[in-house]
Amino acid sequence: MKKESPLSQLNILKQCKKYGLPLWQCPQFLFLIMGLVTIFTAVTTYTIGTRLFGDPETVALIVLGLSAVLFMLSFVINHSLEKLAEASRMKSEFVRIVSHQLRAPLTNLKWGIEMIISRGLEHVEEKQLLNFIKMLRENSNRMEELINDLLIVSRMEKDGLPEKKEKVDFGEIVKNFISEFEAFAISSNIKLKFDYSKDIPSITADPGQVKLVVENFIDNAIRYTKKGGVVKIRLKKTKKNIHFEVEDEGVGIPKEDQKYIFDKFFRASNAMKYQTQGSGLGLFIAKSVADKMKGEIGFKSKESKGSTFWVKIPIK
Repeated sequence: MKKESPLSQLNILKQCKKYGLPLWQCPQFLFLIMGLVTIFTAVTTYTIGTRLFGDPETVALIVLGLSAVLFMLSFVINHSLEKLAEASRMKSEFVRIVSHQLRAPLTNLKWGIEMIISRGLEHVEEKQLLNFIKMLRENSNRMEELINDLLIVSRMEKDGLPEKKEKVDFGEIVKNFISEFEAFAISSNIKLKFDYSKDIPSITADPGQVKLVVENFIDNAIRYTKKGGVVKIRLKKTKKNIHFEVEDEGVGIPKEDQKYIFDKFFRASNAMKYQTQGSGLGLFIAKSVADKMKGEIGFKSKESKGSTFWVKIPIK
């Protein structure tokens, strides 16, 4: 995950736009104003102090002490404002994502039920009824998936994910998920290729958490790969780690979006145009799990060419 550079942090307009705040409410702008106030206060204090005390060294110490106090105070206030601004942004993003992701399945559920009620079961053909039921199941699954992701994130932030450590066969978990996603891939005209080493050792970990990472990687790769594409899944052993990666031939991630890709609720701009379904929580959860397991997670991507997401989990 890429961090913002110090130069981008100095771009006040960009930071204000990120939080969705007007200039006079933006933490970075307020910090600049407080810095100017500190400088003005220091100059004024020095001017008055030299007239009252006459000793430049004493005045300089007073000015330095006052400036340090004001600087620390402005830093603390700015840090608190940044947290509030980020919380406000996340709240707005949460409402936008949830309302958008729930509206479509709820509308489909309502439409399907109303069609059945208005026509009556005796006037609905068996094939048509089966299609209605399939649609209801798919949309209820979408809502369940979103709610499960939200619950996982809530637990992670409040108490952390519960952990049951046991011997885990990483290769077996990957094979099981490939079998589960095979029908989804075939229906999307996408081919799954699995390349793995036979010397993959078992690791001591929580199998539920390992499954979260594997599932999110494979699910994302299939969702964002264009029809007729290939998803390559690789699993190998390195000197100290198990290396798992998933390469797709999808839409890729724009360069300007890459530094935010593991942020909560974030979805790349081109991903939202191509695939409307998604909460922006999967990769955030995967990174949180990898960090908890003292592993590493990362990716490489090029817009319109595809992405490769990888995770390294320590063997010991």
